[in-house]
Amino acid sequence: MSDLTTAPVTVPAVSADLHASVQQFYAHHMQMLDDGRVESWAQGFTEDGVFAADGHPHPATGREQIVAGASRTVAQLAEQGISRRHWLGMIAITPGDGVVRARSYAIVYQITAADGASIRSSTTCEDVLVPDGRGSWLIRHRYVRQDVPA
Repeated sequence: MSDLTTAPVTVPAVSADLHASVQQFYAHHMQMLDDGRVESWAQGFTEDGVFAADGHPHPATGREQIVAGASRTVAQLAEQGISRRHWLGMIAITPGDGVVRARSYAIVYQITAADGASIRSSTTCEDVLVPDGRGSWLIRHRYVRQDVPA
């Protein structure tokens, strides 16, 4: 048996209220996308928000581009008889300087009549959130990275 030495992990203090409000935001935000309500989902971004993903050649900047890209994807999936569900978990929240950084794992399930549900992808989602002025959040910048073997 080997002697394992570990350094203490420093975790930023986050109130239960902050954590709950971020989780509630994500629950509503991702369910809107999964329901195909792209316009409502895009309202979760700031006017000049950015959606970037390593699987996309260019980031979508501004709600108009974000809506256009998501609308194309939702329409293509509907044509193919595919539904998707996004599950965000293990949300690590770091507050500071008027923003909240939220890093989470996102599992995307794909559902078809023939095959049922299967995991489509596993990703890491990094968001910069800003208060929306009404007790919730807006995404200023989102970066989604596909998980790949090390």
